[in-house]
Amino acid sequence: MRRVLIIGAGSAIAEHYARLMAARGCDLFMVARSQERLDTIAADLAQRTGGRIVTHVMDVNDLAAHEAMLDCAWSTAGGIDIALIAHGTLPNQVACEGDVALALSEFATNGTSTIALMARLAQRLQAQGSGTLAVISSVAGDRGRASNYLYGSAKAAVSAYASGLRQRLQGSGVNVLTIKPGFVDTPMTRDFRKGLLWASPQKIAAGIVKAIDGGRAVVYLPGFWWLIMAIIKYIPEFVFRRIKL
Repeated sequence: MRRVLIIGAGSAIAEHYARLMAARGCDLFMVARSQERLDTIAADLAQRTGGRIVTHVMDVNDLAAHEAMLDCAWSTAGGIDIALIAHGTLPNQVACEGDVALALSEFATNGTSTIALMARLAQRLQAQGSGTLAVISSVAGDRGRASNYLYGSAKAAVSAYASGLRQRLQGSGVNVLTIKPGFVDTPMTRDFRKGLLWASPQKIAAGIVKAIDGGRAVVYLPGFWWLIMAIIKYIPEFVFRRIKL
C-alpha cells in the first residue's frame, strides 16, 4: 500500500489525483488551507478507498508550519512514498504590475513556498532512501509572456529548482518529477474562454499517475504541450518581443 502526501489537496487536479490513488487503496495525507474543503473531499474519498485518510490544515505561505506538517505526515503514515505539491494561484498580471507587494505575495505562493516544501521533502525522502517528489509547475514557466509573466517567473523558479534537485538526488532512490500542465479547466480558470487546447483536471490527474508510475523526470500534460512550448522557446527574442501572448 502506498503512502501519499498531497499538499494543495483542495485544488481540482489534486482532488482527482486523490480519487485515483484512493481507488488503489493508498493511505492519503491531505493538506490544504480550508478544513471545510478537506472534509468534503475526505468524505467523498472515504467511499472509494480501503486506505486511511488524514487531513491537515496549513497555509503554505506559513513557512514555519512546514516542518510540523511534515512531522505529522511522517509519524502518521510511517513514511511517505509519493509527495505531490499541487497548490497555487493564478495572479492578475495587470494588478501585479501596479502593486509590488501583491506581486511578491503571489510569487511567494507560487514559487517560494513550493521551493521551501521541496527542500524539506527532499531531505526526508533522501534520508528515507526512496520516494517520489512530484511538483506541479506549468508550461508558463518555459518562457515569460506579457500576459502572465509574474506567474510564469514563479513557475520557472520551481522548474529550475526541481531540475537541480533531480540531478542532486540521482542515485539516491528518490525521483523528482516536474509536471507542466497547459490550460486546465478548473475553478481557477472559470472566467477564461475554453478551446481545443484545454484539458480537464481528470485528464491531468491521470497523466500525473502515469508519469509517477513510469518514473518520469518531466511531463507536459497533455503531451502536445511539449511541441507547443518547444516552438515558443526557440522563437528568436527579436521576434518574440513583438508577439502578443
